[in-house]
Amino acid sequence: MHYSTLLLLASAAFSLASPVWPRYTVDNEHFEVLALRAATQVNSAAVSDVTCIDSKLNIVFHDQNVAELGICGGIAGSITKCGGAPKTTIGQSGSARFTLTTATNGATINISKGRWEQCVRAARAICPTGSMSGTCSGGASSGNVNFTLESP
Repeated sequence: MHYSTLLLLASAAFSLASPVWPRYTVDNEHFEVLALRAATQVNSAAVSDVTCIDSKLNIVFHDQNVAELGICGGIAGSITKCGGAPKTTIGQSGSARFTLTTATNGATINISKGRWEQCVRAARAICPTGSMSGTCSGGASSGNVNFTLESP
């Protein structure tokens, strides 16, 4: 065989070989979360002083949603406002725990479901994964509401 023919055959075989790509898997839940967040408007004024505590902490999205609606003894369904005027409240489910406190001494929490959801959504725009803390604008009898999302 001629050297140029051998070289041509070798280069043809090399170019036909399939590249080996690393394999990564991503849960469908991740794509669902991204789709939900992309479809929802974010009110950046709803939150301030957001701190991303541990972005690698695995907080399951469903657990976060249940904990979010579990504050104040539960604000899911038709309940539109935190009842009972607590100074602090916790919503917890599985891998997620929200702890809310008033930012002003002597105030009580009366945050509405809409304001609370906007606050969490805006905070998640800053800290898309893991644990975080921040301050919701308003939501107390006087002043703001501080919150922390962590794993119990």
